[in-house]
Amino acid sequence: MEKVLLSIISAAGLCAVLCHAERRYHFVYEEKNMAEARSYCREKYTDLATIDHMNDVKILNDMADLSRMNYSEFSYRAWIGLYDDMNSWRWSLTNTSFYKPGENEFRNWKYREPGNYKGREHCVNMEHNGLWRDGWCEFPLQPVCSDITGSNVTFVLAPTTMSWSDAQSYCREHHTDLASVRNMEENQKIREQIGQVVWIGLSRESWKWLDGSRSTFRYWKTGEPDNKYWNAMCVAADFGNSGKWEDWPCHYKRAFICYSVPVSKQVIKVRLVKQSSSLDLNDPAVLEDMLKELRQNLRDQGVTQDVRLSWRKQADGKVFHKEKKKEKKKRNKIRMTRKSDL
Repeated sequence: MEKVLLSIISAAGLCAVLCHAERRYHFVYEEKNMAEARSYCREKYTDLATIDHMNDVKILNDMADLSRMNYSEFSYRAWIGLYDDMNSWRWSLTNTSFYKPGENEFRNWKYREPGNYKGREHCVNMEHNGLWRDGWCEFPLQPVCSDITGSNVTFVLAPTTMSWSDAQSYCREHHTDLASVRNMEENQKIREQIGQVVWIGLSRESWKWLDGSRSTFRYWKTGEPDNKYWNAMCVAADFGNSGKWEDWPCHYKRAFICYSVPVSKQVIKVRLVKQSSSLDLNDPAVLEDMLKELRQNLRDQGVTQDVRLSWRKQADGKVFHKEKKKEKKKRNKIRMTRKSDL
C-alpha cells in the first residue's frame, strides 16, 4: 500500500500533546519485592515509576514519608521502575537468515559467568581457552571479525585493541561484522586463532525502564551501580540520601513508587500530502495504515503510555476532505505574513 506523508506540523503537534502528558507519582508503603510491586502498579496505576529529570527527583523527595519506610535493614528505600535486563544478550549481526534454529542462543560461558561485576559488564569476550565472560565494554581488546559470503564464514583477528563499540564499527567497515558464534565448531575455529582475550559480537542492553521509556536520566549514588549483592538487577531510591539510586537484588521487600497518566481526550487536526492522486484517503484500509504509522511515530518519539488513536468522521461520514484552493492560498498568505514579521 502506498504511504501517505504526514506534514511535519501535524506530526509535531500530535506529539506536543501526548509527549508531555503529566505523570503523577504514587508512593505505596506496603512492602513488596520488585515483581510484586510491578504487578501492583500495573493493576492499580500505569507502571513502576519512570524518572526523567531532577524535577521528578524533587517531587519524590517532597512526597516521601520516611517514617513509613522503616525496615529491619536498609530503611528509607523504595523500588522504582529501572532494572538491568540480564536476558537481553544479542549478536551484533542481526540478520536472522544467518542463524539456524537455536544457533542465535548458543553460549559457552565460563563458570559463574556472566557475572556483571559492579553492574557494568555488558559486552562479551572470549578467553584463549574458548570460554566466554562478560566485561566492561570500554576495555581495550582485539576483536574477532567475520567475513560472510553465502554460507561460508571466515574469522579474522583485528590487528589492534579497541573498545567493544569501536570494534563493532571497525568490523562493519573492514569486514561483515563482529563475530557471531553459532556452535561449538565455530567457537573452536576462533579459539585456534587467538592467544589472548578477544571481543566477540555478543552484548546486551544496560539499565532499562519497565514501561519501555527511552529516558537516559540517571541519579546513581556515588559508586553505584556496583552489584555488591549478587544479582542486583533492580533499583531502589534511597530517600535517606536525597533519593539517589542503588542496585539491589529484586527479592528484597520494600515500599515502591507507581506512576499514572491522567486519561484525556485530544482532537488534532491533521493535514496530509498524497504521493498519488489515485489514493483514496477515506478508504478504511488506508486509514488504518495511517494510524499504524502515527502510532510508530509516537513510539519513536518516546511516547510509551497507553495512547489510543482513532479518526473522527465529519457530518458526511468522511474523515478527510480535499483542501480548497482558497483555504490553501489563505494559509500560505498567513505563513508569509508571519515570516515577514520575524
